[in-house]
Amino acid sequence: MKMGIIAAGAGERLTRGGISIPKPLVPVGGKSLVARIIEAAARIGVTSVACIVNDLNPATAQYLQSTSWPVPVDLLVKTTPSSMESLFSLRPLLEDGPFLISTVDVVFGPDTLASFYQTTLQLRDAVGALALTRFIDDGTPLYAVIDECRRITAMGERALGSEFITAGFYAFRPEIFSLIEEARSRRLTALRQFLALLVESGYPVYGIPVSKTIDVDLPEDIEKAEAFLKEFAGEEGG
Repeated sequence: MKMGIIAAGAGERLTRGGISIPKPLVPVGGKSLVARIIEAAARIGVTSVACIVNDLNPATAQYLQSTSWPVPVDLLVKTTPSSMESLFSLRPLLEDGPFLISTVDVVFGPDTLASFYQTTLQLRDAVGALALTRFIDDGTPLYAVIDECRRITAMGERALGSEFITAGFYAFRPEIFSLIEEARSRRLTALRQFLALLVESGYPVYGIPVSKTIDVDLPEDIEKAEAFLKEFAGEEGG
């Protein structure tokens, strides 16, 4: 199993809030956001990590290249118009088998990713599985509805009012890439739209409830994430 990390966004909301550090390098709990994801991936035994970063600020690429990681990291430096296109750009590095994907700005507890991954292994027919959380503290949450078998039946506007929103990390099979041309022909512009397309197209996509996660999009989210991680002091070493 490989892990892909989408870290090519410009982090404009953090920048407007006075944060000059590139988003992947923002420290939370004593570690950069991207380091938190890589180390969490290593703990669950992924064979390698593929990370896409933009070419607007070389500091992120330099950091990833100069740091010793517990798992091999393949770096792709490319500025993309959307998180969806970032996922598509990672295809050559991930398409040889099932893989995990995470956005770089999600902060979660020490056991959350492992629990999610172990559950995905039980979903034999799944083409995709999305981590879902009941903690809604996102300015633009992506709602999802699941049935009694945990299959996602609706997303986005059709799921407004659901108790669940997407939590920022996912498990996929390479079959999802067969919808790339369809997504582009529809002029989709975001990863959330592509996820909805997977469901709409009839692919078996499941929702797996996980514990609280926090997206670091705004400067105040850093403080929220710091407070959240203090709840796990001693479990993760900070």
